[in-house]
Order: sequence, then C-alpha cells, then structure tokens
Amino acid sequence: MKQLTKAEEDIMQVLWQLKKANVKAIIEVLPEPKPAYNTVSTIVRILESKGFVDYEKKGKGHIYFPLVQQQDYSNQSLNKLVDNYFQGSFKSMVSFFVKKNDINLNELESVLKEINKKE
Repeated sequence: MKQLTKAEEDIMQVLWQLKKANVKAIIEVLPEPKPAYNTVSTIVRILESKGFVDYEKKGKGHIYFPLVQQQDYSNQSLNKLVDNYFQGSFKSMVSFFVKKNDINLNELESVLKEINKKE
C-alpha cells in the first residue's frame, strides 16, 4: 500500500467519515481555511490513481468513496513507523512513548487491560 501525503490523508479522513461524498461535501467538512475546489478535486483524482478511492457517476458529477479501509491504512502506517524508527520493535515504541509522555503506572495498567480484553 502506498503512503499518502498529509493533504491526501486529510481528504481520506473526510471520506472515511462521510463514506461517500462529492468534492463540495468534502470541502464543507475540512477546517478553515478551506482549500480551493480544484485543489481538492486534484487530490481526490490522485487518491483514485493510487487506488484509495473510486467513484460513481451522479448526474454530471462524481460521488467518491474509499476503497481502502481506515484501519488497514492505520495498521500499515503504524508498522512503517515501528520499522523506520524503532527497528521493528513494538516494545521499543511503547517504551519510548511511556518515557516521553510521562504515562503513569495506572494509565499503563489501563492500556494493558484494554489489550487483554481484545485478546
């Protein structure tokens, strides 16, 4: 799976939220300052060429929808982060975040309980 730019990720976040949308609806959800219509349209077409979105024709326009699930992209991005910055070790990544973010023992135990629930 290809990596997305920040602008592409912003558009994908909106599409994951809305499920289906035309360019105008995407722009309405984006924060101020709103990008130009042509800018968003171009980014959506790039996402289409990368295989992240597809569209259906509606009248003279297009309704875009995601082909890649948000969780799949998140997992891939996290794995890339771990590989590139923590030599593939999730333990090293967790240790880094615990140390740098001053997570206390209660918060860490809470995280471990959540992980155990999912297993």
